[in-house]
Amino acid sequence: MRPRSAENSQAALCAAAGVLLLAAALASLLVGKYPLSLPALLGGDAGQLRVFLTLRLPRTLMAALGGFALGAAGYVFQTVFRNPLAAPDMIGVSSGASAGAAFAILFLPAVPFAVTAAAFTGGLLAVGVALGLSALAPGGKNGSIVLAGIAVHALAQTVLMALKLAADPERQLASIEYWIMGSLNAVTLGKIPFYCAVCLLALAGVFLLHRQIVLLSVEEGEARMLGVPVGRMRLLVLVLATLVVASVISVTGVISFIGLLAPHAARLLTRDNRLPTLALSGLLGGVLLLIADILARGAAATELPVSIFTSLIGAPFLLYLILKGNGGARHG
Repeated sequence: MRPRSAENSQAALCAAAGVLLLAAALASLLVGKYPLSLPALLGGDAGQLRVFLTLRLPRTLMAALGGFALGAAGYVFQTVFRNPLAAPDMIGVSSGASAGAAFAILFLPAVPFAVTAAAFTGGLLAVGVALGLSALAPGGKNGSIVLAGIAVHALAQTVLMALKLAADPERQLASIEYWIMGSLNAVTLGKIPFYCAVCLLALAGVFLLHRQIVLLSVEEGEARMLGVPVGRMRLLVLVLATLVVASVISVTGVISFIGLLAPHAARLLTRDNRLPTLALSGLLGGVLLLIADILARGAAATELPVSIFTSLIGAPFLLYLILKGNGGARHG
């Protein structure tokens, strides 16, 4: 049993992160090249309402949900692989999505939402191949999944390089590179409903299975003694986490660092690996992506890729937390 003071402290951390998320979301709604104001919106200003509904609202919703999802998925990967530096691309989802998006940019430019659908499919396909290869290895342990993921990542990167070589340097290649760096400038209400629904359903599964996910972080023999079917449960939670990541990056492009930083920071703050840490991982991820997106559209005359700012925010903060926390927090 945990002390009541520890539970209260973790609840306070989650509440504070929730307040930060709401504040960042409000700032995201109002800040940009075309500034909005609450009085004008409440007064029914047609121009401001149009900008709010067509641009700011879907973008802010996607940033908040996407950041939360990437943070929660990072928690799953780090817990299952018992590695605080694990990230979603450990089993190939980001590289597979990048190859899928590049294929659509080259060969399906006139098909609506083709890039989003191809990126989603590519991410799922890459992880499916990695998990299938790992199943062929005796035991199907974490090590074989990681090795299979590395092989699939290398294969997807090879396909991506071949597609880049075939791309028009002045138009298609620039689009591929910009997509890989991640941006929320193309998010619209029409693009996100299906992928947000998939993301929310997969996130619900992750939260419902949080106890089993934590038990996967202990030794396999001990987990089996506690009644966890290790192989099947590992496969299930990795599939759920993959659906979460693929549904986000298929809309936003590859967003670096959040799936690594947010859960690592959450563990250092809560000092354990239970449900509040999962929730805090998501909340911190949402705050980070909202702040990075605000900076991406306001720091220069033209919009910059959001991954520039997630890295600029994340790398120093992660270094600070590692030094302050003496390298990390325990996973039990």
